[in-house]
Amino acid sequence: MAEFVKVANLSELASGVARAVEVNGKSIALFNVNGTVYATDNTCLHQGGPLGEGTLEGHVVTCPWHMWQYNVTTGENLEDSLLKVETYPVQVEGDDIKVAL
Repeated sequence: MAEFVKVANLSELASGVARAVEVNGKSIALFNVNGTVYATDNTCLHQGGPLGEGTLEGHVVTCPWHMWQYNVTTGENLEDSLLKVETYPVQVEGDDIKVAL
């Protein structure tokens, strides 16, 4: 079973913001959607762009390199739902954001 690991503070991730963090050598993108935090792999499936540096609008992140878009709740690409970035369970305890890998 995956362990939850603290990756950031909620106070560092304002609503509507995306951010990348390193967890056990893996790059993870965090997204705050109206107070709910989601986590996906940070690497866009197109050419490896950093999703944590993308633009977040609602539940959709747009990769800053070539504008591929993903639903942060499911990891699905908006153009082709068969393409998915990995998603990870998130827990928020107080100010701690924890992700299970």
